[in-house]
Amino acid sequence: MTDDRPAEASPTPLRKIDTLTALTPAQADAVLGLLAEAARTDGQQAVSEQGRLQLRGGARDGVRHLLLTVEDQLVGYAQLEDTDPVEAPAAELVVHPSRRGHGHGRALGTALLHESGRRLRVWAHGGHSAARHLAQVLGLALFRELRQMRRPLTDDSHTSAGPGVAANVTLDLSEPTLPEGVSIRTFVPGQDDAAWLAVNAEAFAHHPEQGSLTQRDLDDRKAQPWFDPAGFFLAVRESDGELLGFHWTKVHAEERLGEVYVLGVRPGAQGGGLGKALTTTGLRHLARQGLPTAMLYVDADNKAAVSVYERLGFVTYETDLMYRTES
Repeated sequence: MTDDRPAEASPTPLRKIDTLTALTPAQADAVLGLLAEAARTDGQQAVSEQGRLQLRGGARDGVRHLLLTVEDQLVGYAQLEDTDPVEAPAAELVVHPSRRGHGHGRALGTALLHESGRRLRVWAHGGHSAARHLAQVLGLALFRELRQMRRPLTDDSHTSAGPGVAANVTLDLSEPTLPEGVSIRTFVPGQDDAAWLAVNAEAFAHHPEQGSLTQRDLDDRKAQPWFDPAGFFLAVRESDGELLGFHWTKVHAEERLGEVYVLGVRPGAQGGGLGKALTTTGLRHLARQGLPTAMLYVDADNKAAVSVYERLGFVTYETDLMYRTES
């Protein structure tokens, strides 16, 4: 949710908001251009990777796109996803940096409230003060905190890892110790898709955004330039090859940043050190790529996971906030 300097402003008579179930290639390109401009100003993306992937490929169940134009020029964008059977629809929105302060963010937020039947959750990536103000104006209350945590991978990367990274972080990533009868191999596209989707759903049953990924979602990610199966690690039981857990890493080449993209362990295999072993395996892989820093996302209220990552040298770099209607 991004609309810096939101203010009470006079109505804009030529402002129009169109709600669509699918974007044309030209519309998708325009939205991606808008997002890129906003990211250069704000320092982070206003729409998540999942949201950006949903810009292309036609209609998707439960996904709507709101295009805000002024004199036929794209000024703002919002995406509403209503796929969770329990939670309210989730949204992200952005206004072009040069067009902020004219009520466009409020107009998009009001349209989202209407589209969702006033049951709405909205992400504010980076948690900027302007987004907090907009949430207040829309009558939304803070609901969730998602931390981005970082740690250095090399001796000269403490400053790039971000504020708060201690100079005495242990950089050594020793060979992981796996539970008996478990080995690690890399993901084979096509062969491992179904098994991974099943374990991902089990591991993230409490996390509908991640746990509800489908084959289409997986295919979207496999088609991205960053996808590399050599950095997608699977923990399997040696006796029968059953998938027990995984660590999917991601490389942000332009930022020279490695990511603990998704890490999951099947519920029945938790508690034996497999999660730590998988984490270390992925971090060692990222370090071998010459990347100075690793990052990950974790919910602030997941105290156990935060504690594990802190022991591995991660500290909070920034926080994304989610707001929702109180009704």
